[in-house]
Amino acid sequence: MAETTTHVAEPTRRDFLYIATGAAAAIGGATLVWPFVQSLAPDAATVAAGAPVEVDLAPIAEGQIVKVFWRGKLIFIRHRTPEEIKAAEDVNVASLRDPQPDSARVKDGKAQWLVVYGNCTHLGCVPLGQQGEYHGWFCPCHGSVFDTSGRVRGGPAPINLPIPPYAFASDTKVIIGQEATA
Repeated sequence: MAETTTHVAEPTRRDFLYIATGAAAAIGGATLVWPFVQSLAPDAATVAAGAPVEVDLAPIAEGQIVKVFWRGKLIFIRHRTPEEIKAAEDVNVASLRDPQPDSARVKDGKAQWLVVYGNCTHLGCVPLGQQGEYHGWFCPCHGSVFDTSGRVRGGPAPINLPIPPYAFASDTKVIIGQEATA
């Protein structure tokens, strides 16, 4: 019977140099590619611009309108008086250009808080608060009139002031840019 021997070659200096060169090339390549990969990530300001905004409602007096910005857009938060709420609820919805009941524009149990985008739906001007025939908003540019529920009541605006996504975190905090979770 013939004896078979397996010859295993010992690593040589040349093998070591191949492995070391390959490892150095891999590390160098990763070091060069990393900044390019990082540049594809959004800027911190961009990430922050899309983040929800938390607003403390406690200092907002009844009848007051505050303005905040979310994603670069103006948002009106109005603390409505009982009279403003009643006037908005008593409107004949069928008579409106963009029919929408007041209850569809506020959150259940929070009728005193109205949150709307702050640009006229005609050409994007900023309407003046507590102005106009219905004491809601009046757009001085072209004469659009909105009531205390942000519904268009006159002028060239085609639709009501839109409602942004928002949810109440508590009785005194609202988060704009986040819908309520069930």
